[in-house]
Amino acid sequence: MTFENTREFAQKLDSQDILHKYQDEFIFPEVNNKKVIYFTGNSLGLQPKRTKSYVDEVMADWANLAVEGHFYAEKPWWDYQERFAKPLSKIVGALPSEVTVMNTLTVNLHLLMVSFYRPTATRYKIICEEKAFPSDQYMFQSQVHFHGYKTEDAIVEIKRREGEHNIRLEDVLAKIEEVGDQLALVLIGGVNYYTGQVFDMKTITAAGQKAGAKVGWDLAHAAGNIKLELHDWNVDFAAWCSYKYMNSGPGNASGCFVHEKHHNNLDLPRFAGWWGHNKERRFKMEPNFDPVHGADGWQISNLPVLSLAPYLASVEMFDEVGMDALIAKRDKITAYLEFILHEIDKEVKGNFEVITPADPKERASQLSVFLHGEGRSLFDYLMKNGVITDWREPNVIRLAPVPLYCSFEDMFEFGQILKRGILE
Repeated sequence: MTFENTREFAQKLDSQDILHKYQDEFIFPEVNNKKVIYFTGNSLGLQPKRTKSYVDEVMADWANLAVEGHFYAEKPWWDYQERFAKPLSKIVGALPSEVTVMNTLTVNLHLLMVSFYRPTATRYKIICEEKAFPSDQYMFQSQVHFHGYKTEDAIVEIKRREGEHNIRLEDVLAKIEEVGDQLALVLIGGVNYYTGQVFDMKTITAAGQKAGAKVGWDLAHAAGNIKLELHDWNVDFAAWCSYKYMNSGPGNASGCFVHEKHHNNLDLPRFAGWWGHNKERRFKMEPNFDPVHGADGWQISNLPVLSLAPYLASVEMFDEVGMDALIAKRDKITAYLEFILHEIDKEVKGNFEVITPADPKERASQLSVFLHGEGRSLFDYLMKNGVITDWREPNVIRLAPVPLYCSFEDMFEFGQILKRGILE
C-alpha cells in the first residue's frame, strides 16, 4: 500500500479498520482536556471499560457470600483460574492444559527454573541475550549463585555485532553450538524490550534442544503481541506478564506455559503448594503432594481473584478479536507509523534512526527510534502535548502502536506534534 501523510488518508484507514471500534472499549488519560495518543502499551496497557464489572462482580460476591464465594460465586473462586485455559491457549499457541496463571513474571521464571535449570558439574551454562531486561539479568545471576557457580562462568550473553542494534539469528545458533555440551538452558526474551526485535523462537528452541539443553522464553513483550505457537515449537516452558499488551492492570498476574511432554514427569523437581495439589482432594489437607495434571500443577498458593478479574476481562476481549486480526492491524499501523516518522524526518531535516528491525517478521507493535541531535526536551514536549511515550537513555523513544486502541489518525497526529516539537 502507498501511504500518505494526511489526516484524510489516516481517517480513511480507520474507516476500513475492523478493530477501530475497540478504541471505545478503553479509558484514555487526558492532557489539555484531550484524549492522549498512547504509545506505552508495551509498559502498561490501558484499562478496558469492561474491567470494572468483572472486579465489581468479585466484590459483590465477597460482600454477599464471604467465604462461601469460593464455591457459590457466579464464577467460583476455587477454580477461577480455569476460565483462562482456553482463551490463553489460543493467544500463546498451546493446549489448554499447558497454560496457567499465577504470581508475577519474575517469580514464575524463578519457579520454572527450579524445574528446568538443573545444572551439573559439566552442563551448567545459561545462554541469554545481551541487554536482556534487567529483572532477567538479576534472576540469572541469583540462580547461578544459588547453584554455586560464578556469573562470568555460567552466564553466556549473545552480543550484537559492532555497529549493529539487533542480534543476528546465525550468531544465536553459533553460540549454542559453541557452548555445546556445557549448555543447560537457553532463556531469552521473545521480543527484546529495548529494540523491539522478535526472535525466531522456533529455530532457536530446536537448536537449544538439539544441544541437549532446555529452552524457555520470557514473553513479557510477546504475549498478546505476536503469533506464538509454543506447543508446536516444542518450547519447554515460558512465562509472561499480563499488564502490557493484555491490559490487566499494574503488576498483575503472570501467565505460564509448561509443555505437555513434562506433565507426567513426577521426578521433575518443583516448589509445591496446596493450590497445585490434586483439585478434587485439595481440601482434604493430605500430607503428601499430588500435583494437578498439567501446568496448574506448578501453582503454589491460592490465587488473588481480585487481580485475576481484570485479566479475565482482557483475555475474553482477545478471544473475541482473535490474534490474526490483531496481527494484521499491528503490521499495518506499525508500517504507517514508520512511514510517518520518515516523512517528518524529511520535513524537519532531522536524523531519526529506527533501530527496530525493518523486516516485519522480526518486529511487532514497537518502533524504537534514535532521535539523533535531539534530547530529553523533545520527549518532555511530546508528553506535555498529549503523546505518552517512553524514553530510554541516551536518546531513544519507544513507540508501541497497540492495535486494540491506537488509530491511524493517532499516527498522523503524532507526526504533527513531533514536527512542532522539533521546529519550535
